[in-house]
Amino acid sequence: MSRMRHANRHANPLLRLDLQRWRMRLVMALLFGGFAALTVRATYLQAWQTEFLNLQGEKRVNRVVPITAHRGMILDRRGEPLAISTPVESLWVNPREAEASDEQIQALAALLGEDHATLARTFADESRTFVYLRRQMSPDLARQCLALGIKGLHAQPEFRRFYPAGEVMAQVVGMTNVEDRGIEGLELIYNTWLAGEDGMKRVVRDRKGNVVEELELIRLPKPGNDLTLSFNLQIQYLAHRELTEAVQRHRARAGSVVVVDSRTGEILAMATVPSFNPNNRATYSADRARNRPATDTFEPGSTMKPFLMAAAIDAGIVNADTRIDTGPGYYYIGDKRITDVHPKGVLTLTEALQVSSNVAAARIAMDLKAEDYWRLLDQAGFGAPPRAGLPGEAAGTLRPYRTWRPIEKATMGFGHGMSVSLLQLARAYAAFANDGIMPPLTVLKHREQAVGKRVMTAETAQIVREMLERVTHNGGTAPQARVMGYRVAGKTGTAHKLVGGSYAADKYIASFVGLAPASDPRLVVAVMIDEPGGREYYGGLVAAPVFSRVMAGALRLMAVPPDAPMDAVTAPSSTAPVVGEAV
Repeated sequence: MSRMRHANRHANPLLRLDLQRWRMRLVMALLFGGFAALTVRATYLQAWQTEFLNLQGEKRVNRVVPITAHRGMILDRRGEPLAISTPVESLWVNPREAEASDEQIQALAALLGEDHATLARTFADESRTFVYLRRQMSPDLARQCLALGIKGLHAQPEFRRFYPAGEVMAQVVGMTNVEDRGIEGLELIYNTWLAGEDGMKRVVRDRKGNVVEELELIRLPKPGNDLTLSFNLQIQYLAHRELTEAVQRHRARAGSVVVVDSRTGEILAMATVPSFNPNNRATYSADRARNRPATDTFEPGSTMKPFLMAAAIDAGIVNADTRIDTGPGYYYIGDKRITDVHPKGVLTLTEALQVSSNVAAARIAMDLKAEDYWRLLDQAGFGAPPRAGLPGEAAGTLRPYRTWRPIEKATMGFGHGMSVSLLQLARAYAAFANDGIMPPLTVLKHREQAVGKRVMTAETAQIVREMLERVTHNGGTAPQARVMGYRVAGKTGTAHKLVGGSYAADKYIASFVGLAPASDPRLVVAVMIDEPGGREYYGGLVAAPVFSRVMAGALRLMAVPPDAPMDAVTAPSSTAPVVGEAV
């Protein structure tokens, strides 16, 4: 029976227990060998690789993150803020780790004002690990978004620039981009000075990227430096308001105003219309962002006649009482004809400037050595950037006197054949206000008196300044430039505009540059209106009234004492006839 059971066990493979012992021993050996290798490896790592493992662990949870530093403020000369940084948040998502229900995405889209379908596609795009959903949003809105509990949604602190003066100072102050770097105006020029240096800290993040612990402060953030400008915000508001009204009334293409302290060279105001709001980047355009007084050039026209006469007086050719025969109102040089709007006959030098005679200017220019006239213009800064500290300052054009043909020599006397910026004109007129010394221009508040450059003799500057007063009297080209209670000196300009290399018959640049009080000048104000529409286009009708109102307000704001009676004689006259001029 036992032999039969043994035979059946061998006959049935399911009952056979012979498993080939060597295979079983091999499997057991491999198992124990594996355990032994793991034990040795674990012992090695724990005993000899502790520092390495700790470092790798820290790399996966420890992060060095920046601490954002804010930019320095930009202030006017009285401490009024022109640009300040405010804390904001930027919302971003990592689509690879994001987990959000359709209801959460809908709620987030409602908070952000975004399209639900577009936001859903952003969350579903796992090819990206970092996507900004909104830059520079308010901290309250960021908190509402994070409160939705969406995994993978994060906020990071940033700063955004705010400009309290808005479009009034837009072209001067400029603006920053979303990365808080200056891209226009003084924000660009002084970016290194204004930008702070970010700090650094070491933190522990969980697997969702949230900071769970701050380990150490590596470096404190260093705020940017403040920048105090020479500008007076009250005068800037005044200039911008009056310029805007004039551009709208005359349907002009654009306009500019510059106000300069003639003693220090500090720029107190610089307005440009049209402008833009730097707080709303949607209003920005390259054309509106141009700081026209510094970057745009034009033919100055009759505003150059005082410099011609100053050069002629310095050269000993004429004096204030020299009589010039303007004949029938025209004058030929070769086959070229130079004309006045109205024939004036024989004029003294003062009268020629008062009525802005082109014929008189041409006759003086022809008697004067080209080199003498060019030298004074060169010393007055024409043909070179003003270097006031603004971006894109234009040099204008002043060709070498050796290249002047006779007709060009004559027309240079009334501002044809050269180009200037309004900023250059304001700086050059400061020489008349400052007894022949032209101070360097600056956009920064002066800590000490600047050393100027002599352009003409003090006696010549005083003579021309007295002649320029007559321009604002009845019978001159600018009775509307007067300021009640102050003696005013200045010069109009009405120049045909160059279009496509030739002078347009119906497009003008109307300008006026003046100074007050004439007895002891403190301010220079330059006004330029580009392409005034309608019937009024003379500088005395378009630009002079803007000068009058800006100068009057600025003198009051600076508490400059009057130097003339407070009566109708010194008040701007809208009834006095304006002598026409055209070059």
